[in-house]
Amino acid sequence: MKVAGPPAHQPAQKGSKLMTTATMKDGAKIYYKDWGTGPVVTFSHGWPLTADAWDAQMLFLANHGYRVIAHDRRSHGRSDQTWTGNDMDTYADDLASLLEVLDVKGATMIGHSTGGGEVARYVGRHGTSRVSKAVLISAVPPHMAQTPTNPNSAPMSVFDGLRSSLVADRAGFFKELAMPFFGYNRPNARVSQGQIDSFWLQGMMGSLQGEYDCIKAISETDFTDDLKKMTIPTLLLQGNDDQIVPIDIASRRSVKILPNASLKEYAGAPHGMCVTHADQVNADLLAFLKG
Repeated sequence: MKVAGPPAHQPAQKGSKLMTTATMKDGAKIYYKDWGTGPVVTFSHGWPLTADAWDAQMLFLANHGYRVIAHDRRSHGRSDQTWTGNDMDTYADDLASLLEVLDVKGATMIGHSTGGGEVARYVGRHGTSRVSKAVLISAVPPHMAQTPTNPNSAPMSVFDGLRSSLVADRAGFFKELAMPFFGYNRPNARVSQGQIDSFWLQGMMGSLQGEYDCIKAISETDFTDDLKKMTIPTLLLQGNDDQIVPIDIASRRSVKILPNASLKEYAGAPHGMCVTHADQVNADLLAFLKG
């Protein structure tokens, strides 16, 4: 009896949803998800996570008639681990290359934490020809690190401490960091061990070098000029109990710089509010997309 062999491999065509990586200008391959059909929404994740951090938002919006695209930043998750290029300019250029490959136009760009900086730097470097709106959630702009001209931000010792902890015991550090990230260290918090494990797993998938470099990109990049160029409608969402990116040095300052922005504060919400307050975030995103 002749046994049928496996089906012939069908190569993915350009633009096909079968494609899961896009090649950047330096040859690095960037992993992405591309779900659903309709108006495009892109997602840029925070440090040290991956596109999976957006699952609650992507599933919700894809089921409400949107095409949702999220990538793993270089040296994070399933993307190539590059020794160089782990900086905000390259992150923004990678995002531009991905939108070009997928021929995205009229997108709403959403960024959380580091991803909010990536969105701002994208607009600063590449303009708004492919973008119609933006959402910055618990985002790092305008400038996280304290300098002589930026005295009201976090001292550099905070970021030096992050680097030291990362190098000394990355696995243990990510377990510890998940607690304030999700506000699980607050009294009466409903702690999800699954979310802690997911945070840890996503962080451990990345490159130690890339995650180390990213701390510099998060803290020392000044996004003020990028924000001034964001003339598109922009929504800022942030919790007033954010222990990772304090709202006073982030969204409350950014909304005063952005030309066309509004800020919605979530009472008591932590940095990881896309997980802990997913239903509220999803409803606010859908309202903004439809508005």
